[in-house]
Amino acid sequence: MTDPYPSRKPVDKPRSLLERLTDLISPEPESRAELLEILQDAHERNLVDADSLAMIEGVFQVAELCARDIMVPRAQMDAVNIAETPDQFLPFVLEQAHSRYPVYEGNRDNIIGILLAKDLLRCYVNQDFDVRDMLRPAVFIPESKRLNVLLHDFRVNRNHIAIVVDEYGGVAGLITIEDVLEQIVGDIEDEYDFDEEEDNIIAAPDGSYRIRALTEIEQFNEAFGTQLHDEENDTIGGLVTHQFGRVPRRGERIRINNVLFEVLRADGRQVHVLLIRKTPPPQPVAQE
Repeated sequence: MTDPYPSRKPVDKPRSLLERLTDLISPEPESRAELLEILQDAHERNLVDADSLAMIEGVFQVAELCARDIMVPRAQMDAVNIAETPDQFLPFVLEQAHSRYPVYEGNRDNIIGILLAKDLLRCYVNQDFDVRDMLRPAVFIPESKRLNVLLHDFRVNRNHIAIVVDEYGGVAGLITIEDVLEQIVGDIEDEYDFDEEEDNIIAAPDGSYRIRALTEIEQFNEAFGTQLHDEENDTIGGLVTHQFGRVPRRGERIRINNVLFEVLRADGRQVHVLLIRKTPPPQPVAQE
């Protein structure tokens, strides 16, 4: 029996012979690796520019990484002790120059909130303010949280920082929305970054020098007439990190021979930019 009210399904447009041949020659990708190969081929044929390709690859990478892979480790966290007065911790806040700081009470496993640097402006207006009253709630996430899920949570909740905890509830580190975005778009440059065409070593008017941490030790020695060496590392950043025994934080300094190194830019994994000043060698003490 014929249906008196036939459904109105759209009629598929007949596909051309060219379209059907294209499907046979270039089937749809069946895996992420095949999709990336197609995109890389499109880049080689100038259909996709290098920046766009890098961002797409970064998106795929974000879906594979989790918080523990890019977090700032607990030992490298810049945190504020609630027991300190603003006069005590303000120099530290100014030196580190972050926009947000975890605040702990007693020990670093007891994070009680997040302090926004801009909120500290109130202390110049009201000397009797209580830092505890200005704290924003801290967001805690497991080490295993996927970065793509975390980025979505950051956007939805309008949050910019999360505290990473281990399986026992202890603080393992912290992660910011900038850390996640850098996995997609690459390092977000600041005033201490170098342009692509700039040299590894740039002189400043005050006699200091700004250098890339990836500068070879041999190149550094040739430029400054020094004799630095490190059997385990080839770069200045590696040498400085080795001397500290850990990844140093921004603002930390160390003297190696007659060169003073100051960290201008670093993350939880490596040093990026250093400021150096040559100092006169120590004079021998005259014996009586």
